[in-house]
Amino acid sequence: MPRPRRSLISIEATPYYHCCSRVVRRAYLCGEDKYTGKNYDHRRGWVESQLLKLTEVFAIDVAAYAVMSNHLHVVLYIDLDKVNNWSDRNIVEQWHQLFNGTEITQKFAKGEVVDEYQVAQLKHQIAIYRSRLCDISWFMRCLNEPIARQANAEDNCTGHFWEGRFKSQALLDEAAVLACMAYVELNPIRAKMASTPEQSEYTSLKLRIEAALTGKQPKQLLPFIGNKKKHQPKGITFELKSYLELVDETGRIIRDNKRGAISSNAEQILNRLNIPAENWLKIITEFGLLFHGPVGTLQELSRYCEHLDKRRRHFSKCCQFMPVG
Repeated sequence: MPRPRRSLISIEATPYYHCCSRVVRRAYLCGEDKYTGKNYDHRRGWVESQLLKLTEVFAIDVAAYAVMSNHLHVVLYIDLDKVNNWSDRNIVEQWHQLFNGTEITQKFAKGEVVDEYQVAQLKHQIAIYRSRLCDISWFMRCLNEPIARQANAEDNCTGHFWEGRFKSQALLDEAAVLACMAYVELNPIRAKMASTPEQSEYTSLKLRIEAALTGKQPKQLLPFIGNKKKHQPKGITFELKSYLELVDETGRIIRDNKRGAISSNAEQILNRLNIPAENWLKIITEFGLLFHGPVGTLQELSRYCEHLDKRRRHFSKCCQFMPVG
């Protein structure tokens, strides 16, 4: 039985979550349908465009994504500080980029005087919007629904385009975040849709590589900020250069089917994450099979279960593949 989303999300434990949505009815996001001969590659652009647009509206950042033939992966970072620092007017303006809101919020957004008896109602509505703007379920809803409408219109049909629920996994520590990001970004290579990371269309990895060639990082993605130190801006606490080197080499091993052939340089990078090379390759190639719930060390899993008031540590067996906490 599917679990309620609130029983899977614990901001106290981690702001990072891996989400995956799949299509139904033999629908296609991209590629060529061998039954009809129709090509759907353009739909990948729909997804990427909508995904990056939402990062400008929600207090949720995208760390990684990959748009595949019949599903999409995204690694999200919930920025509670950002949403809590937004003023009431900011909240309304952000929400109105996607929805019309109510007559009262429209009045407030235009700077018109709100009647005294409506103030409490306005405050309540703003509180709802504030909670939604940092809610993964609302983020995924605003990503999937427009794509479904476009696809149904193009296919001249009605009904579900996506499966009813998207899958979400808590990523409980740095190693889990980086392993999941690499797994997501290397999806096209594992699926033989691309032979190198730079050829992996409609992925965050391609954006990062293109930006790195000019010494920059993509503005639409959560940045890499290097090693942990005080008063850092938000971001992934790892070096971008090391991550790109590790992903590039891992992609080559997957493509050429050279299991265990990891270089000493890549092994040094993995040592910083405290992940053995054989574990890393198994995680990147079998992430979806190994982890059906939260990902991280046994210690972090215990903290996550404690925050959600879970009496049993489900999926604790999977922790054997992650570093010892």
